Amino acid sequence: MNVTTSDGASLAISVRGPSDGTTVVLSHGWAAGRSVWDSVSPQLVAAGLRVVTYDQRGHGESTVGVSPIGVARFAMDLGDVLGAVGAQDAVVVGHSGGGFAALCHAITDPSRIGGLVLLATAAHEQNTPRGEVRLMGNPVFSFALRRGPLGRKMISSTVGPGISAGALEAHRALFAGTDRKVRAACFGCTAGMDLRPGLASVSVPAVVLHGDADTVIKAELGRVVADTLPKADFEEISGVGHMVPLEAPERVVRSVLELATR
Repeated sequence: MNVTTSDGASLAISVRGPSDGTTVVLSHGWAAGRSVWDSVSPQLVAAGLRVVTYDQRGHGESTVGVSPIGVARFAMDLGDVLGAVGAQDAVVVGHSGGGFAALCHAITDPSRIGGLVLLATAAHEQNTPRGEVRLMGNPVFSFALRRGPLGRKMISSTVGPGISAGALEAHRALFAGTDRKVRAACFGCTAGMDLRPGLASVSVPAVVLHGDADTVIKAELGRVVADTLPKADFEEISGVGHMVPLEAPERVVRSVLELATR
């Protein structure tokens, strides 16, 4: 299905699983897409949950809309998705930039959220250097990403040493497949972001998972999120890098099931 946002973006949504199951909404990070959850979704559906995945604006099959790309806009998009699928007390899973959106939405409009699973994300200190933002939009960089072996080597520092070849290639394909202008806008939109003042108002239970080999967002920033949320548990996963949905899908599933059964 598709939902049209207030600024005209069309968000592509997939819904799987029984209609009477607890709704789980999976929000992917920058330069990824719905398929990043392909090792997570089937396990949740098999457990009887109703699983919703969607492409963030400008990613995959979703269009950009007219509003500037930003965390608040992504949070509004999440709200549109929750409303479109009629979610109540949903478990929202946010990875990286999808976690920024999940936290922002939980602060501003928590009415449809019953729990949060936050993966390799943060609430502050996401000031990507200008040179790196420019690199994300560089056409030569984008060309190199599309070359399989070279692209995998370029992004290998973002994952842990134990990632499978298939998962690394999935990461590369998603990263390379994101429009370079969207990629740059996403990485540039978090300058000055600080969601910490609003976290104390988020009363739903939460689980924060972070890989100890994450070089993109430091694990201590994930711990700050868990320490600031009133009802959050934190777990650091050994040997896992930034791409937790691809590197540790079973741990993600376990956290979702723990919240869904509360």
